[in-house]
Amino acid sequence: MRLKLIACEMLSREMCAAISRAPGQVDFEFLPKALHNLGRGMRSWLQEVVNAVDPDRYDAVVLGYALCGNGVDGLASRAVPLVIPRAHDCIALLMGSRGRFREYFEGNPGVYFRSTGWLERGEDIQQAGYSLEELTRHYGDEAGRYLFEQLNGYRSAYRQLTYIRTGLEPDGRFEQQARAEAARRGWKFDLVEGDLRLFDQLIGGDWDDRDFLVVPPGWRVRACYDDGVLDKEPVS
Repeated sequence: MRLKLIACEMLSREMCAAISRAPGQVDFEFLPKALHNLGRGMRSWLQEVVNAVDPDRYDAVVLGYALCGNGVDGLASRAVPLVIPRAHDCIALLMGSRGRFREYFEGNPGVYFRSTGWLERGEDIQQAGYSLEELTRHYGDEAGRYLFEQLNGYRSAYRQLTYIRTGLEPDGRFEQQARAEAARRGWKFDLVEGDLRLFDQLIGGDWDDRDFLVVPPGWRVRACYDDGVLDKEPVS
């Protein structure tokens, strides 16, 4: 089986480790971190990349993404199957299951996560990517400051920073960087061990229905609001 992997660059270490253990051939393409926060729409960007995949060369396209703020909602498979992990975001992937992520999140309110990928690919905490200067220039001083406060008010809810250690770190510097950030922000620090089983299953072709959505050609991804996270529907 020959696969085309399209993934977020934030997960490049984990994906490359899984590729090194893959039983089949995997070609890969990493896209910029946090597409759902960039000006260009995540779904349209992914659709363009998926459409460019040669159907005569690959048996399936596997996505190193989750629902990601509905960023994959509506993504269509035109010629080869799409395979997507059933998860709300990359934290569930790094923790090995959405159940483990949900349990930890519910037990640690106000938690913000870090991983090696987030730290080495740019650690800024930003929701929309607009600075105060940009907003006041476009909307005036009063309106710009109001928008900046609204877009960044979520920061006040955080009280803890949790670093996910996957075992792929070259040394201890990323953990120390996370600890220093927690101290700087006045947050509690916690360390959890990651679990890379979903990466190995995605790249290895072990796509059980509980953890992965397989979208056949002529169908598209649909976000749903149950434990399955993602579903599929025919392209009308």
